[in-house]
Amino acid sequence: MSRSTDAASPAHRMPVWLLGTIMGLFGLFYAYAVWNAIANLIQTAQFFGDAGRPLNAFGWAVWIFAIVFPVIVYVFAFRLSHRRPAHHALLIMLTGLGLVAVFWLDLVAYTALSPSSLLS
Repeated sequence: MSRSTDAASPAHRMPVWLLGTIMGLFGLFYAYAVWNAIANLIQTAQFFGDAGRPLNAFGWAVWIFAIVFPVIVYVFAFRLSHRRPAHHALLIMLTGLGLVAVFWLDLVAYTALSPSSLLS
């Protein structure tokens, strides 16, 4: 395959302003996932702490990973998409956001169905 047909060639790269717009807009959704995880960690730790059953190490690890996971996915999606055409970047970022949403639903289901595994 010749270098001129490669997706990373300068002819196929999107303008910086378009890359910034796409990454910024999707970054807001990823940031919302992080903010939501932080809020749920605080709320869960307060609620069960007041009830005399604080989070155990596994509970803290689960909620901290819920905070870090959207950041990891965003960075990975950015690295995959920053040298591709705009429509590819949109699809990659949307796929990553879908992955974060599925992870969040799994986390909510797990914590709702077995909260005792997260508590001391």
